[in-house]
Amino acid sequence: MNNTAIADHRQNNTDSAWTGMVEVDDTALAVTDTGGPGIPVLYLNGAYASQRAWRRVLAELGDGYRHITFDERARGKSKRSADYSFEASLRDVDAVLAARGVERALLVGWSYGGIVSWHWADRHPDRVLGLVTVDSAPYGLTGEEGRERIRKLFHRMRFVLPLVRPLGLAARMSAAQHAEVGIDANEFAAAGAPVLLGLTCPVRFVLATGDSLGSEPGEMEQLRTSLDPVLAGNPNVKVSAKVASNHSHILRKDFRAVAEAVRETAAAVEQQGAAS
Repeated sequence: MNNTAIADHRQNNTDSAWTGMVEVDDTALAVTDTGGPGIPVLYLNGAYASQRAWRRVLAELGDGYRHITFDERARGKSKRSADYSFEASLRDVDAVLAARGVERALLVGWSYGGIVSWHWADRHPDRVLGLVTVDSAPYGLTGEEGRERIRKLFHRMRFVLPLVRPLGLAARMSAAQHAEVGIDANEFAAAGAPVLLGLTCPVRFVLATGDSLGSEPGEMEQLRTSLDPVLAGNPNVKVSAKVASNHSHILRKDFRAVAEAVRETAAAVEQQGAAS
């Protein structure tokens, strides 16, 4: 990326804050854009979470960045859809950026959102400035055994999901639809290593410790070690921090580490542009 490219993303920025709905496919997504002259940063949520999860990170970073957040389909204030696939999530990234007039952005993704960011960056290498991934790794439950395990987990949770929905922990979907989102995410996560190895933009990871809802004891740490070959094989990919909180609480308890990873990545973007 050259200095002209770095300048372009600033010229496309708007000083005006905006909140509204962006239409895509058969639905509409709730989007918030702070505007401002800084690097555009697009935040991608966990699989069943809403944009509210980022509020501490945004407050910590302040107004030096242009923050763009949105709710995925059937999450938060966004509308329902007939399509909750991973491919639909990739289209939603395109739709939000196009609606806000952003050609290049730094993507920050937590969990499912991190996986989405890798694959979107792989498909749009000229449009991604950098990536910050919050506790995702190139590992997933695959095959019929993995799919069945995910379906059983959400079947057991079917009565709990409506109760935790107001907390941003579930979507306006059936338990079966939740499960299919999880299955899709695991398939794309498992295919993530070659994608991460091929990225040429700055990539920073913030990793949690401990287990997650539905994981077996120690399974999340095993998942995180799947990143080791990527770290060894691509110098653009680095771990910014490993923090004390677990997967579910990382944006609430360790938001400062996430914000610092965004600053670090933005600095690396500027440095990479100056060197090219």
